[in-house]
Amino acid sequence: LVRIDVMFTKLYEKIKEIIKQNYLYFTFYFVLVAVCLYPLPFYIYNGGGTIDVSDRVEIDGGYSSRGSYNLCYVSELRATLPSYLLAKILPGWDLVPMEDLSLNEEETEEDLMIRDRIYLNDANMTAISLAYQKAGKEFSVVDASNYVIYLDAYSKTDLKIGDDIQKVDGKIITSLSDLQAIVQERKVGDVLTFEVVRDGKTITCTGEIIQQEDSQLLGIALQTSYVYETDPEIELHFSDNEAGPSGGLMLTLSIYDQLVPEDITKGRKIAGTGTIDSEGKAGAIGGVKYKLAGAVKDKADIFIVPNGENYEEAIKLQQEKNYDIEIIGVDSFEDALEKLG
Repeated sequence: LVRIDVMFTKLYEKIKEIIKQNYLYFTFYFVLVAVCLYPLPFYIYNGGGTIDVSDRVEIDGGYSSRGSYNLCYVSELRATLPSYLLAKILPGWDLVPMEDLSLNEEETEEDLMIRDRIYLNDANMTAISLAYQKAGKEFSVVDASNYVIYLDAYSKTDLKIGDDIQKVDGKIITSLSDLQAIVQERKVGDVLTFEVVRDGKTITCTGEIIQQEDSQLLGIALQTSYVYETDPEIELHFSDNEAGPSGGLMLTLSIYDQLVPEDITKGRKIAGTGTIDSEGKAGAIGGVKYKLAGAVKDKADIFIVPNGENYEEAIKLQQEKNYDIEIIGVDSFEDALEKLG
């Protein structure tokens, strides 16, 4: 035991001596690492790619296709000093200020990710309900969540983005209209009590009714997301780093194709992007140039994109870069089915 103690004492003294002799080097090293890892208020978009939807959708007894449906995505990362400098010189690396992605200056990177995950979940559920409805299959609502997706800078509440509101002053909340009705029954300055689920735990929060111009409100926005029971059963498998609603249209097409005998792909590799609403309307998205480039890189036969600015941008890029891909502009799910013919 004495020998071990002496050995550690000598080792300790040697380490102290090394640090003493090289403290400037160590200080510089740790400062450099800290500076290089410190996140800057920018995101970097540096290209896109495709994901075969069959890797994300599993339907019990679903029909198979000779071709495939592919979600288009944008690669993004939070900028640090080295990546910021690279983005200034590398073609295809675009800097996007965080303020362009956040809804107010108070929002954090975590808030953005939570909201986009809620948007993804809502898009997935909309895709399921629409595809099952169009295919004549059974589905029913078994649960609903009312997520906080936005807090105004002037709101007076300890609610957080991602909170699932269950009750307000003891009353069960099933939609945003339920909350609005309660707010209108009260007066400015009243404090409401919220029962919410946060990180799997039920907690209590408060929110004060405030006056904004001619309205009294809480300064929060909710997104109601449904959970469905389906026949046949369906499971979706998305990873934690996937978020946003822009895959809704392609997901709907893929689910529908697995529910009907007809092979709509006809052996083609179909890539695309666009949101979808409960009526089947396709909505505009961002990052068209990255998503189209990803579809071309992965050798897709067709690129589906919402009509309007998205379609016009895609056609312009195709002409400028001589992309060898068929671009289809659509207004809705039904429009996409018809044009895929």
